Amino acid sequence: MKRMTRHLSLWALLATALLAWQTAMARNLPDFTELVDRAAPGVVNISTSRMVERRTSPFQDFGGQEIPEIFRHFFGDRFPVPPGGGPGRSEERQSLGSGFIIDEAGYIMTNAHVVQGAEEILVRLNDRRELEAELLGADAKTDVALLKVDADGLPTLAVGDSDDLRVGEWVAAIGSPFGFDHSVTAGIVSAIDRTLPRDAYVPFIQTDVAINPGNSGGPLFNLDGEVVGINSQIFTRSGGFMGLSFAIPINVALDVADQLRDDGRVSRGWLGVMIQPVSRDLAESFGMDNAEGALIADLDPEGPAARGGLQAGDIILEVNGEAVENSSTLPRLVGRVSPGSEVEMTLLRDGERREKTITLGDWPDSQDRAAKGQGADQAPARLGIALAPLEDAEQRELGIEGGVRVREVDPQGAAAKAGIRAGDILVSIDHRAVKGPNQLAELVAELPDDRAIPVRLYRDGRSLFVALRLSRG
Repeated sequence: MKRMTRHLSLWALLATALLAWQTAMARNLPDFTELVDRAAPGVVNISTSRMVERRTSPFQDFGGQEIPEIFRHFFGDRFPVPPGGGPGRSEERQSLGSGFIIDEAGYIMTNAHVVQGAEEILVRLNDRRELEAELLGADAKTDVALLKVDADGLPTLAVGDSDDLRVGEWVAAIGSPFGFDHSVTAGIVSAIDRTLPRDAYVPFIQTDVAINPGNSGGPLFNLDGEVVGINSQIFTRSGGFMGLSFAIPINVALDVADQLRDDGRVSRGWLGVMIQPVSRDLAESFGMDNAEGALIADLDPEGPAARGGLQAGDIILEVNGEAVENSSTLPRLVGRVSPGSEVEMTLLRDGERREKTITLGDWPDSQDRAAKGQGADQAPARLGIALAPLEDAEQRELGIEGGVRVREVDPQGAAAKAGIRAGDILVSIDHRAVKGPNQLAELVAELPDDRAIPVRLYRDGRSLFVALRLSRG
């Protein structure tokens, strides 16, 4: 009996200790109530409408609806409209997203994909006011858009420093998932400086905060109630949140917003190179101790890099004294420098470190170059792509004469909308063979507007056709 009593006493002590530990842990969990009280008024719901040509597709497995934009932006090539799909009736589509007010003058930030193609944008505030918004500009490469509304007494949100974020710290989101206004979710920062496919210009913040369609464009907060990011994308295999969310750092977004407010567009430096990662084996072959930097695989013969003396096979190690840790770092370092500026580059060539000064250009698809472009530049400007000639060996391997390689694709250009990707080899357009960049420019200049044009290309060694439609512009 005494032994049983001692056992019971021991279990009682353990139960008491466990309860005390759980209570202490609960007390240490963050309380978001004050944050929500302060921040919720500055978060807005965004709805858009536009006239679209409905296309049928067997991939429409979301209850007969098209793939939501929050998925399409991240996995655009996973959900194409197949050859069997076709145009149908035109209809008005409503799109729901989120945003937040950054200035009492009525400036609102959101995602570019939330307002893409919108003919009307309505902003609904926490106090149920509905305001028509003007789109001042959108940048597809960072997925940032800036809106403007005309109203008084607008609540604004405090902005923090996304560079201060640390992996493991608590963050929260407020948005309108599935149209449920001002829903609050919370989690931690899972990783920083995350690179995603086709998003080389954004060092994403990865979190496990629950984000779903309708959260896009909404703010990500630190525990001080400061905006540190814009919720933009999710990774999913099921169609719903699976614990991986990605936000645009607010420091990146604010730089873009300033340019959109002042100029209506974003200018970023352009080097004119095709790069690839430096693997361990490549590092060893180049006589490097560590796998680092960005290896130049090809150059635009008329681009800034070629004019500045860079060569295929060079490994770029530093830009203006900042280390290029891997190939995904280079576009960010170059893109944040204004076109026309000089950058100091440290590179490895033939086993020796060298210094080069390069004057950066502007993106080939920018409005200025499109307006001034002549000859071969007109094809990239109209299609929204950057090109490179095809090597003789590649032509022999594919059994073709001519052809051009797509080096870069503007996500908002005609080529991207047709499904053309970086790395594709264009061999014919409108049933006429593509011999090279200059001849392609002549072909593109003759193409009609607003009519589907067949384009034959090679991708991963396979031939396929896509339908290209050029808009008036």
